[in-house]
This record gives sequence, C-alpha cells and structure tokens, in this order.
Amino acid sequence: MNQALQQQNAHMMARRSAALPRGVGQAHSLFASRAKGAELWDVEGRRFIDFVAGIAVVNTGHCHPKVVEAAAAQMEAFTHTCFQVVAYDGYVTLAERLNALAPVAGPAKSFFMSTGAEAVENAVKVARAYTGRPGIIAFNGAFHGRTCMTLGLTGKVDPYKLRMGPFPAEIYHAPFPCELHGTSIDEAIHGIELLFKNDIEPARVAAFIIEPVQGEGGYYPVPTELLQRLRALADKHGILIIADEIQTGMARTGKVFAIEHSGVQPDIITMAKGLGGGFPISAIIGRAEVMDAVSPGGLGGTYSGSPLACAAALAVLDAVEEEKLCERAVQIGARMQARLRDMASWAPCIGDVRGLGAMVAFEFFHDAEHTRPAPEITKALVAEAFKRQLLLLSCGSYGNVIRLMTPLTLDDALLEEGFDVLEASLRAVLAAQG
Repeated sequence: MNQALQQQNAHMMARRSAALPRGVGQAHSLFASRAKGAELWDVEGRRFIDFVAGIAVVNTGHCHPKVVEAAAAQMEAFTHTCFQVVAYDGYVTLAERLNALAPVAGPAKSFFMSTGAEAVENAVKVARAYTGRPGIIAFNGAFHGRTCMTLGLTGKVDPYKLRMGPFPAEIYHAPFPCELHGTSIDEAIHGIELLFKNDIEPARVAAFIIEPVQGEGGYYPVPTELLQRLRALADKHGILIIADEIQTGMARTGKVFAIEHSGVQPDIITMAKGLGGGFPISAIIGRAEVMDAVSPGGLGGTYSGSPLACAAALAVLDAVEEEKLCERAVQIGARMQARLRDMASWAPCIGDVRGLGAMVAFEFFHDAEHTRPAPEITKALVAEAFKRQLLLLSCGSYGNVIRLMTPLTLDDALLEEGFDVLEASLRAVLAAQG
C-alpha cells in the first residue's frame, strides 16, 4: 500500500471527532473514496464487500448507471425551482408511477419530502387532518425517525430517546408480536384493547403506524394475522393504517412494498431509502380522499421532491422493473438464509434466522431457550468482519441481531464471497471467546 495512504482513515476520524458532535454515530472507522455495485473502496485503497447498502438505500447498487445518468441529465437542465413555486414533470411522473403501484383501496395520490422522518411526520399530519383525531398508536421496538414527533413514535429508548423528552402528546405504544421473545399476536391485540380501555378511546385515534418488517427493532416480519386483525380493528373504529415502508420498500423484500405479502391494504404508505437510489427523497402515498384532506399550502418543503431526486427515483423504478429486482431479492434472500442455517448447525449461538426477501437477519443467544441475548457476539462479529473487509450492521432491542441488506444487484459470486468472510469471521469470534 502506498505509504501516503496509510493511516488516512485514522487521520480523518480524528478530524471528524474534532468537528462533529459525538451524537452523530458511525458503525465503522472508515471513509469512502468510491463505490460501485456492492463494493466500496476506502481512502486507503482497500476494497470492502458491502452488506449494508447505506442502510437499505442503494438497493440498485452504488452508482447504478441508470440512476447516475438520469441525475446528470437533470442537472444539465436545472437543479432546483421549488415545486411549490414552479412545477416540473419529474415530480408528477414519479407520483403517477407510485400511485399505480401502491397497494391501497381505490385511487391513490402522492407527494414527496426529503427524508424518512419527514415522510412519517407528514403521514401523521394527513391522518389527523382526514380523521379530525389526534391519537397515533405505534408498536414497541419500532423505529420511525429522530425528529421529536418520530422519536415519540419510535419504540426504543437507548440511544435514540435518551434525554430527548418530552415528546409530543397523544402517542401510544402497543406490544409488538414476536414469538421469539415471548409476545403472541393475541397479546399484541390485547395490548391495543387495553390502550382503548385505559389510555385513549378508539374514537380519538387517527392511525396505527407499523413497519411491515421492523427495521432497527430487529428485522422481525409482522405476522400476516396481526395485520389482518389490525385492519379489522381499524375498519371497526374508523382508524387509518400507516405502513412505514421506509426500510422495507422498493423491492427489498421481494415486492415493491413489503405489505403486499400480507394482502392487507393500508391507507397511507411512507417510503424513502431505496426510492432514490442514493439521492435524498421520501414519499407519502395514500388513498386519494385521505391525501386530499390537507388544505393547499399545508404540505411541502423547499427541497422536497427535488428534480434531481425525482429523476433518480424514476431511474430506480426502471431498474427494479427491467432488472427484475423483486425476483432477485427473493433469490438473494433464499441463498442468505440457506448459508445462515448452515452456520447455525455448527454455531448454536445463532438462535434464529429469519427474513422476507433480501431483508434477512440472524440473532445471537447464550442459551437454547432464547432467554439470554448475546449482544457481545454481535458486536465482536461486526468488528471482526470489518477487519476482513466485509461491512455489516447490527440492530435489535437487545443489540444481538445482525441484519443483512445487500444491494439487490450483486451477483452470486460476490454474495458467496461475502458469506465466506462472514463465516470465517464468526468462527474467529467464537474461537476467541472460547
């Protein structure tokens, strides 16, 4: 390695520490110089296999040629007008295409923001405007963002909510059904009924908000039965369902929207991450009559639905369709789960392997009864894999889950290479821990 490149990451991390507040976390002590597909090179010239994809953002891979070309062409035309001042075709075309894809009842309408948290905040605004009700029910373990409203909805304290309160009123949490950790579907529904009995009457609840697969909470797919029963409760009481598809959307689970697996139709859907292929954009999509509840001027933002991001998102939709990335997600997920189950055969600390499409996770425990989570194994595995130039990310309420979210464009050879590194890393961790 060129001597001038050595220690560049350490030098830049020192600069980062001096310039940024410590609240801005970073999973790996690494600075990128370039990336392509499912590979990333750091400022010291080392190649990494990327099993993180910018937290399920570059589903189409780093620097997908169609996305780069579309953004570059738009940049030549104009970079900004503010859609609420001067409109442009890309915004409307993107809305039309998403409306046609959205699994909601009847005609759909969409509008765009810049981040996932903004999408969730605006979904709550729309739900409250349509119903005239204040209450929102979320679920334990959920992650919906880091703004004050979305932190209130988020069902995990450390590190997101520490010393951040108070949070907005009229937000409630129900148990999330997870058999692995001892919560059944019946108990989750009973928890909602207790909220109705003890905290807020159904007539004051605007919406349930739920991730079809919990993201930060541990990559737990929501049981279809829970979604069906939630839909029945919502219909009975005039409550809306918001499907938070920020991390699950855009082919990640083998469908454009993860909730499609259940057949349940939400009233509002939020998207971000994979939608822009690396460009910041989020979407709020919903039933037309619901979306029209807000008065003109009540929705929007200066950079929301920027022309560059809309062009990129349209290219992402093209790539998903033309390259059959929903089908590819299913194939990737099957291969990942097969390798993980093989690893579990010799590593009994892997207590569970699960996933929906290419949204796959495995969870570590100290015991076969799954009563003692093992976050130290997770932490050590992320660090060991990093040494071997594989990027991983953990999650879960107990910090004991590894989530895999590779770009959907990676080929089988690179996927297997990454898993060879993952397997070697776990063997090294377990050997070191005796």
